[in-house]
Amino acid sequence: MQEVIAIIRVNKMQSTKEALSEKGFYAMSAARALGRGKQRGLQYELKPEAPESLGYEGSGYMKYVPKRVLWITVRDDQLEAVVETIINANQTRKIGDGKIFVCPVENAIRVRTGEEGDAAII
Repeated sequence: MQEVIAIIRVNKMQSTKEALSEKGFYAMSAARALGRGKQRGLQYELKPEAPESLGYEGSGYMKYVPKRVLWITVRDDQLEAVVETIINANQTRKIGDGKIFVCPVENAIRVRTGEEGDAAII
């Protein structure tokens, strides 16, 4: 099993969820996130009047950029399809498209039934 952790643009959340659903990947967890990459939070999407709560520093940079994080656990044979789907749904070829991390999962246990391994994530 593999865990896919995807950090994506806020405005790509719905299209990513729809693209994954079309491919049969319905199960995922998601959360709001704030972060920045090597551009140091370069402000290119938000207007200069961006609210202070988003960390706007007034110099064209933000302390942190709003993003979404998705966690999807899949069987090894599904990994390539999930990663490809996330890339296709999010790639604009501009700074801030996001990142995907893939981590091995030793085991998964469904709390309700006690099923383990692949059976717990299907």
